[in-house]
Amino acid sequence: MLDVKHVTKQYGQKNVVEDVSLTVEKGKITSFIGPNGAGKSTLLSMVSRLIDKDSGEIVIDGEDIKKSKNNDLAKKISILKQSNHVNIRITIKDLVSFGRFPYSQGRLTAEDWRHINDALHYMRLEDMQDKFIDQLSGGQLQRAYIAMVLAQDTEYILLDEPLNNLDMNHSVEIMKALRTMVTELQKTVVIVLHDINFASCYSDHIVALKDGKVVKGGETDDIIQQPVLKEVFDMDIQIEIINNNRICLYYT
Repeated sequence: MLDVKHVTKQYGQKNVVEDVSLTVEKGKITSFIGPNGAGKSTLLSMVSRLIDKDSGEIVIDGEDIKKSKNNDLAKKISILKQSNHVNIRITIKDLVSFGRFPYSQGRLTAEDWRHINDALHYMRLEDMQDKFIDQLSGGQLQRAYIAMVLAQDTEYILLDEPLNNLDMNHSVEIMKALRTMVTELQKTVVIVLHDINFASCYSDHIVALKDGKVVKGGETDDIIQQPVLKEVFDMDIQIEIINNNRICLYYT
């Protein structure tokens, strides 16, 4: 279990994340939703220790992450940031193999290759694994980066807006793959999403944030409610039930 306890992050005089407490259950997809500037990405970065919190505590499976060695933490949590740039010409397979660095430091073993091949399979990249990443579409490249994170074989996978700039087909592919990873591999996924309908259809739990604070967290059906969404987004959002999913209509 991942527990965030009274965490705050300040830049200058502004609290970007303010006294946030939440719990992420194992073996579930938990989505962070909210408007720009809500603190979603900052919170995710603090959980992965990419940036330091100013106060509070983040505990994973009973251990404060500040006490973990970098290599040990990298075997427990993996993160994919919004912007990823690799400045060398490598293949998909090479990129995915980077996920094994915490274990092999570049000297890949048979066990490493098993995880690499499994990750390529889950993200449906086996047939193109020898393609260079500069030859890929945006959706294919994003799948390759997620495969790299999957190859890291951590229980907790953090994804910061992985659907940005992707078309509908690739977005659905990625969300279905994440759902499969959680169901079949018992992974715990925490994901920042802008599209509340993807959050509604694929999440087990949702945390809604605004102005650096948690407005409400809970099971998906409890968060995808008109009063909650009105408070978070300052919009009247109509909700319809389609195929047992709560679909938000906010274009009219």
